[in-house]
Amino acid sequence: MTLRTAIIGYGKMGRIRHEAMERHGGFEVVVACDTQIDPDATVPMVTDPLAVYGYDPDVIVCSVPNMMIPDVVCEALARGKHVFSEKPPGRNSQDVRRMREAEAANPGLVLKFGFNHRVHDAIEEAKKLIDAGTMGDLYFIRGVYGKAGGPNYAQNWRNDPEQSGGGILIDQGIHMLDLFQMFAGRFTEVQSFVQRKFWTEVPVEDNAFALMKNPDGVIASVHSSATQWQHTFRLELYMRNGFISVDGILSASGSYGTEVLTVALNRLDKDGNPIPNPECQEIRFTEDLSWDKEAAEFHAAIADGMPVRSGTSGQALDVMELVEAIYAADPEWNAQLKSRVISAAE
Repeated sequence: MTLRTAIIGYGKMGRIRHEAMERHGGFEVVVACDTQIDPDATVPMVTDPLAVYGYDPDVIVCSVPNMMIPDVVCEALARGKHVFSEKPPGRNSQDVRRMREAEAANPGLVLKFGFNHRVHDAIEEAKKLIDAGTMGDLYFIRGVYGKAGGPNYAQNWRNDPEQSGGGILIDQGIHMLDLFQMFAGRFTEVQSFVQRKFWTEVPVEDNAFALMKNPDGVIASVHSSATQWQHTFRLELYMRNGFISVDGILSASGSYGTEVLTVALNRLDKDGNPIPNPECQEIRFTEDLSWDKEAAEFHAAIADGMPVRSGTSGQALDVMELVEAIYAADPEWNAQLKSRVISAAE
């Protein structure tokens, strides 16, 4: 089945999705929409998002800024179109609930969000190892995900809370939080410190630190940073019988290094105590297949009725609620957010 596809938002991410769909072969991109027409585009382009419906698409790919996502998604679902949307899923949990209502009103349609970190090879292999049970119960998780802000950081729409909903945590850290919940389920207790230290000219956080616990007692800590001068992705999972870590994540920028999965099983001494520094095995991944895997799952959900497993609206709501809980758990930061809301209303 070939799915006629319209892409709304034809910047970096929209083009990445276009390329992945072309590689898949089950999509035909018939039109793209952006604020300006690209004279070198290989598909027809429009500047009005509603104009894409004149090309009779089966699928809408939504790659627009956060504040536009709910409108684009709900409009597409109301018109009977399947939707693939980038993360974050809007600016807040209210946005996600609105989209879930539109999804529920159109049960025959597929809605998928682009939480591609779930389907990186190293992450999938880590999940298989844990699910196999040989490494024992999960005890705790640590995650660091950060970058150095970047050119025009202060001017980027991602750092305008009216457009984005927040700063580095909702933009990049949300990926790490989504992985935490993939491995450990929902977290019900949250403590945090949310700060703006270096990028003081913007009204959003440049660092967020959080400590979380789920109902089973699994503890997770995250540091999401826009002042990580050495770009870093590191995820650690410690189980009763060993540990797994993922260092680096293959990305479009290539700035997070090679994706390395490290696995170690505990060795015990004669008294049954773990011996420090167990022998590790490493697997290195050099090709990012996550975009292709997402396209394949989306197509299979539409064409074959297969379930969406990564990027469901339920997962999107869970992670957005966790982002909000982290913002709210820091009293000083929460007071700033409330003050900003009051000022905007006046």
